[in-house]
Amino acid sequence: MAADRPVTIKDIARKFKCSPSTVSRALNNHPLINEDTRRNLQEYAQKVGYQRNSVSLSLLNKRTGTLGVIVPTLNHQHETAIIEGLQSILQPLGYLMNICVSNESYLLEKEYVEKLLANRVEGIFLSISQETYDSGHYEHLESIIQRKVPLIFIDREYEGFDACRVTIDDYYGAFAATEHLIKMGCQRIAHLKGPHGLAVTEQRYKGYVDCLAKYQFPLDEELIVTTNFGVESAIIPTQRLLALPQPPDGIFGVNDQVAIGAMYVVRENGLEVPNQVAIVGFDDSPISAYIHPTLTTVKRPGKQIGTEASRIFLSQLKDSSANQLTENIVLSASLIVRESTLKTNLSPDQGS
Repeated sequence: MAADRPVTIKDIARKFKCSPSTVSRALNNHPLINEDTRRNLQEYAQKVGYQRNSVSLSLLNKRTGTLGVIVPTLNHQHETAIIEGLQSILQPLGYLMNICVSNESYLLEKEYVEKLLANRVEGIFLSISQETYDSGHYEHLESIIQRKVPLIFIDREYEGFDACRVTIDDYYGAFAATEHLIKMGCQRIAHLKGPHGLAVTEQRYKGYVDCLAKYQFPLDEELIVTTNFGVESAIIPTQRLLALPQPPDGIFGVNDQVAIGAMYVVRENGLEVPNQVAIVGFDDSPISAYIHPTLTTVKRPGKQIGTEASRIFLSQLKDSSANQLTENIVLSASLIVRESTLKTNLSPDQGS
């Protein structure tokens, strides 16, 4: 027997010249196995470091104690906060989470779903990838439902697909961010928009547009530029904005990374933040409170997404009829005002 190979029931059976089923029964204290035989087999198993194959046992019990979590990235604090929320509730209950990163790839997301289902996970928490939105494919999502495995969208959902979801009120957060820039005296407010098609992108864009309309600001397409959530994706778009004949005096970034990239470009161009260009982000990532100037942003409760999603999953386990219901939870977002928008050159009637 190889020294680095785990001891199996067959190894023990070979040692005692009995059947593997006898060893299995003895290790499980089966009453039909002689007490002395049971004790001898159990003592030997402990001596040689035998460990039960919990996966095999759990499959027999139709329970694996494992869950799947698929997120598009782990580069941002928001996703890690969601996972922390899931773990805070589910880990103490004995669940093991398989964390999968799709890197915004539909094919990778689909592959993860197939592997998780093959490993008989008891539930899947999914934040949809960019390519899944773009491609319009959802067969892999249907396969989860067909297997009667609970599917819960976290943060990013697939609109129109019948499943439970926990998301953030991105529309209100964007509206509040844009309104704040208006109240700070900004007259030309640009929006560094996220990738097309994503619900978070479109909801934040809609909040921006509707706020401009409420305050009778014209919608200038020149002031709306697409990014991809990364800090570097804001560099060229911000340079283009600043090169306009009438550059913006306020910028709303789709997330903090984009806003930080915009801030870098603004300052590299010799402009002052916030007095010449006020900037607001979205996420309240930890870095936003420590850069200079500190970044005004919209806080979204990532950990709470995880805890609410956990609650939905557990309620479905407790009541099988709950699997037929779709629960849609929208958590509130809140504006965190910091230095990047607090202009010191406001007129007396502004900023109120």
